[in-house]
Amino acid sequence: MGKILCATRGGEAAIKNQEAAITRAKEQADELVFFYVVDVEFMASAHYAVRSDVVTDEMVQMADFLMAMAVERAEKQDVEATYIVRHGKFAEELKATIDEAEITLVILGRPGEGESAFKLAGLQQVAASLEEETGVEVWIPGLDEVE
Repeated sequence: MGKILCATRGGEAAIKNQEAAITRAKEQADELVFFYVVDVEFMASAHYAVRSDVVTDEMVQMADFLMAMAVERAEKQDVEATYIVRHGKFAEELKATIDEAEITLVILGRPGEGESAFKLAGLQQVAASLEEETGVEVWIPGLDEVE
């Protein structure tokens, strides 16, 4: 039995990717862990008064809510799931979690049209680099439909 880590967030594209992760976990009888990184580095360049602790708390609460929804979605399909919310830079936290949680497959969601910070080519580069550095397979659901 393996352990799937599904990096996710909110939005319609994320739900499609979560569904793909749930299906894969069910088919393979693997554990499923949803993964979200709260990165508040953008506040360092903010030109207005903001309390970073308040913003961070709000972002963590939103992440917990989104991950609880993903877990519930999995449980409705008879797949047990958990989630991890980390703080920092996405790539660094992802690599650390892969090692710490003994992950056997990483699922990176295919970006939605026009709504994602990542473009598909960039995501493919991240996936290839991640596989090389960790030795763990990375799958981007629906990628074969794009190529």
